[in-house]
Amino acid sequence: QVQLVESGGGLVQAGGSLRLSCAASGSIFSINAMGWDRQAPGTQRELEAGITIGSSTNTADSVKGRFTISRDNAKNTVYLQMNSLKPEDTAVYYCNANGVRYYYNGYIRTSMGDYWGQGTQVTVSS
Repeated sequence: QVQLVESGGGLVQAGGSLRLSCAASGSIFSINAMGWDRQAPGTQRELEAGITIGSSTNTADSVKGRFTISRDNAKNTVYLQMNSLKPEDTAVYYCNANGVRYYYNGYIRTSMGDYWGQGTQVTVSS
């Protein structure tokens, strides 16, 4: 069906930048909302940023002004530009998609569930 594949994680020094990408593949017609969560060791997964198909965005206070979410609807891809990274940003970052409409046997159907990527590690050293 639908798969999400993240890329762009890695090791960076505090104050540096990284850009995460997440590409959705499958028989996709459209994706209503995409976003990024993160989970640090010993903590719960938290929503950091989301974006709708119309490009309305929301960003967690902890990353506002430093992280920017964007998307390319034609490529079914969402991005997370992360600037001024801090050690506390260290986590596994997960991409998600909601409201996926897809082609099936000549029809367009809407998935009722969410899709998640496998996660990409971001490590910020002090």
